[in-house]
Amino acid sequence: MTKIQREDPMQDFGDIMNIIENARLNAYRAVNKELINMYRSIGEYVSKKVKAGVWGKSTVNDISEYIQRHNPGISGFSPQNLWRMRQFYETYEDDAICSTLSSELSWSINTKIMGCETKDEREFYMRLAVRNNYSYRELERQIESCLYERTMLSKNFITDTSLKSRHNGLRALRDNYVLEFLDMPKEYKEKDLRKAIVNNLKEFILELGKDFSFIGEEHRVQVGNSDFYIDLLFYNRELKCLAAIELKTGTFRPEHIGQMQLYLEALDRDVRKEDENHSVGLILCTDKDDTVVEYTLAKSLTPSLIAAYELVLPNKKLLQQRVRGLIQLTEEGRDHLSDQT
Repeated sequence: MTKIQREDPMQDFGDIMNIIENARLNAYRAVNKELINMYRSIGEYVSKKVKAGVWGKSTVNDISEYIQRHNPGISGFSPQNLWRMRQFYETYEDDAICSTLSSELSWSINTKIMGCETKDEREFYMRLAVRNNYSYRELERQIESCLYERTMLSKNFITDTSLKSRHNGLRALRDNYVLEFLDMPKEYKEKDLRKAIVNNLKEFILELGKDFSFIGEEHRVQVGNSDFYIDLLFYNRELKCLAAIELKTGTFRPEHIGQMQLYLEALDRDVRKEDENHSVGLILCTDKDDTVVEYTLAKSLTPSLIAAYELVLPNKKLLQQRVRGLIQLTEEGRDHLSDQT
């Protein structure tokens, strides 16, 4: 008689739990989409009545009271929220892309993004929130830290340097980071900075990018008879590569690249798996001379970027002015090229 070989039942139980969780997630998304579409429809109705001069502030207040009176248990229809629905509709009335993206986000996140200054900024944060499945607090932090402005002003984002073009893994890195959550004292050492990052790892990964997973601090690599220690080692799930981070409490110096090159070569030879891409490096400094960086990386094949970090939140108004100036220069350059052709 053939004996039936039984598989581990815990694996089957786990599969069933995954089915349940996926169904719950799909149900939540479907309900949320209908909710957002309902708010958009109400916003359209209110907008048209107001524009036609039929409704005013008192009418919207009366509508809110009417809804509460006939549906005592229902929430979300205060006068303020009804006006937000109108704003929501009018903001995305002629914006098909953002209108579609908004259906994938919660109402609280949508109302936060509506406060952004430009269409491009709103689309940036919408795509970011959808891609990373941000909570409200996570998105709020990204907006307050001026991630859109910092990304727009990042030289790697704008010019796409030849080094970055040669190594796709570098597209996950920026040339500036804000680490205000570390609450560092005025004077500190590199080890203090490293420990603070490890103690605030969730916030650091939010700033670094959610595709990064932490492997360890002071990760040892052996080259010949010598041991070397990488400050922080991460893995990027999307790019399938190791990411070494070196922390510096001073200005970038060219010799930092030589140190990183050694680390990346050791990682690729002894740690990287066959199905993984080549490792990338990020050198975090308090300051950097862009010309020195350009000269250092000009003929370097080391897949590394040099980034400056700040320990306080940036001035949003100042960054917004710089972004507007950059956009204006870009448009003027396009017009000049168009005139020449």
